[in-house]
Amino acid sequence: MVRFFIRAGIFLGTAAIALLLIALLVPGAKLSVAGFIIAVLVFAVAQSLLAPLADKLTREHAPALIGGVGLVSTFAALLIASLFPGGLVITGIGSWVLATVIGWVVTALGSWLLPKLFLKDASRKR
Repeated sequence: MVRFFIRAGIFLGTAAIALLLIALLVPGAKLSVAGFIIAVLVFAVAQSLLAPLADKLTREHAPALIGGVGLVSTFAALLIASLFPGGLVITGIGSWVLATVIGWVVTALGSWLLPKLFLKDASRKR
């Protein structure tokens, strides 16, 4: 149960960092203070649900596209998060591409590195 909460915290933390970096670095991307929490929650939930689904569908139907699964699920999560009013706004194709890449890199690195830091005791006990 503790592992679940740690993983949820990692998802939320990486989503928050990704969205802040997107708002700071991507021209055409805006994130309001009031909508930040909703955007983080929506992005984190969408990303955590879409990534395994996209991975499964890709492995079954298009194995050659496995490398792009993270980018596709990140784009979809950003799109879903931007549908909620008062939060994330991204305008322009270039901004969408850059936001997707930044979001993917941050969440991929976070989900790869942070469990090694925070869940290392559990893996040692096994």
